[in-house]
Amino acid sequence: MVVGLSACGSKFKTYYGPEVTHVVVKKTERKMYLLHHNSVLEAYDFDLGFAPAGHKYEEGDGRTPEGTYLIDRRNPNSKFHLSIGISYPNAFDRYQARERGKKPGGDIFIHGQPNGFKGRKGPDWTAGCIAVTNKEIEWIYAMVRDGTPISIYP
Repeated sequence: MVVGLSACGSKFKTYYGPEVTHVVVKKTERKMYLLHHNSVLEAYDFDLGFAPAGHKYEEGDGRTPEGTYLIDRRNPNSKFHLSIGISYPNAFDRYQARERGKKPGGDIFIHGQPNGFKGRKGPDWTAGCIAVTNKEIEWIYAMVRDGTPISIYP
């Protein structure tokens, strides 16, 4: 259990613990780790896109990108419970897509369940995002700051 958490029934939690310095996602294991340097603060199970194997190469392929990106935005008014953005596509992703005459896609997020949905949709139902439960995204949203590196592994 993470120390230094505070909440009063709101989806917006407050986190007072150690800084999350890196997010590590292992797609095959379906595990996401929030790290403070080399120490795991939290671990989460998740669902992926409808075609989870391999790196995202183009818009609509249902894949989740692989590589190192940044958490670059947050959306408190998402069509999902909450969401935090991943900086896909980077320059290399755009180059690869352009070389194949495709668009790289975008709008890759870590998010909760669709608004109004009760339960958990899984497995592998997103368009390429990383989906956790609503309670989990509330804490992830509170703990992970914009600019935090995220490494996504096969």
